[in-house]
Amino acid sequence: MTESQHNKEVVLAFLRLAFTEKRPADAFAAYVGDGYVQHNPHAPASAGASAEYLAGFVARFPELSLDVRRVIAEDDLVCTHSLLRLTPGSRGSAIADVVRVRDGRIVEHWDVVQEVPEATASGNPMV
Repeated sequence: MTESQHNKEVVLAFLRLAFTEKRPADAFAAYVGDGYVQHNPHAPASAGASAEYLAGFVARFPELSLDVRRVIAEDDLVCTHSLLRLTPGSRGSAIADVVRVRDGRIVEHWDVVQEVPEATASGNPMV
C-alpha cells in the first residue's frame, strides 16, 4: 500500500468513527497526532479542545450523516469532498476537508463548508 493510500485509510477511518459511529473523542484518540494544528475558524486549536468541540457538535445533531463522495491524496495531504446532513432529508452542506497525515496520524486540518442551495445556476449538484 502506498503512503497516499494509507493516509486515505487513516482519514476515512477517522471520519467513520467520528461521524458515522458518533465517537469523536475516540476518533481523536485513535487517529490524531501530537502537535495537531486546527484551521477551522469555529474549532479551538489543540487536539483535546477540538475533540471536545466535535463531540459537542455531534451530540447536538444525533441524526447527522456524513457521506464522503470523493477522496484525493498526494503525499501527506488528503482531501475529502462530502455531504454533511444535520437532519435526515435536509439539503445539507458540501464540505471539503484537507488533512495532513504524518506517521499514520492526522496532524493538521482545514475545511471549507458551503450550504447546498435548493437550485444552482449551473443546474449541477455540489457534491
